[in-house]
Amino acid sequence: MAIDYQKLKNWPFDDVHQTYTERDSTLYALSVGFGVDPLDTRALRFTYGPELAVAPTMAAVLGFPGQWMRNPESGIDYLKVVHGEQRVTLMRPLPAAATIIGRTRVQSIVDKGEGKGAQVLMSRDVIDASNGEVLARVEQLNFCRGDGGFTARGQPHDAPLPVPPSVPESQADIVCDLPVRAEGALLYRLNGDANPLHVDPATARAAGFERPVLHGLATYGIAGHAILRVMCGYDAARLRMLYARFSAPAFPGETIRVEIWRQSAATLRFRARSVERDVVVLNNGEAEITEA
Repeated sequence: MAIDYQKLKNWPFDDVHQTYTERDSTLYALSVGFGVDPLDTRALRFTYGPELAVAPTMAAVLGFPGQWMRNPESGIDYLKVVHGEQRVTLMRPLPAAATIIGRTRVQSIVDKGEGKGAQVLMSRDVIDASNGEVLARVEQLNFCRGDGGFTARGQPHDAPLPVPPSVPESQADIVCDLPVRAEGALLYRLNGDANPLHVDPATARAAGFERPVLHGLATYGIAGHAILRVMCGYDAARLRMLYARFSAPAFPGETIRVEIWRQSAATLRFRARSVERDVVVLNNGEAEITEA
């Protein structure tokens, strides 16, 4: 099968109702590196205390619609799908515990051409079920590498997506190193991603890796943690948007170095690299923060 533009744009996503607790918020924080330094009392409030703070990037795991591209009716060659980019925009800080509704739609479908793949951009609102307020908007761009050229069969497509921002060539204004726990992937999978690639050595080797790789969204969450730490004073309300492109896998046990450039008082550029391998694992990063 091939991509049917109208069918994908009108894919019948069910609302996802999810209740999460303070335990879930704490687990997410631990899985993206909070608590690594037990003496850092600013970070402690994300894992302990009567007024628990929530890592803003936890929105990325809330209300997820599941692996709908596996459905043959989508016309997508799922085995060639790669998670390419991620953006989370916060309307207000996430509550420590809540019942939410995840409401997803396909926002854009772009044909890159035969042999070049297609881009499918999904947008998901994370809605507070108690009052209907949108807490966050989550955008995920998938690169469907086996599905380019569908416009040649008479299908429409959307305008090309904006080119992601590049990071400056100058030295970073500030750098933050955060260690990835050796058991980091085992922790992160408890947020809902049970792909064995991240925990089973045999599966990882079959996929061409020497050992299990860290979830891309775990690397993304660690980058958000770093920006929250060095640019926001661990004030979750100050991080309003985080965007990044996945460029290479990270591994549990590595150190993630987040290099940050100030573009303005409100806008940052960043990238993240594995210190041990000197490989960029997130690129073209952008964050929006508010004043203290």
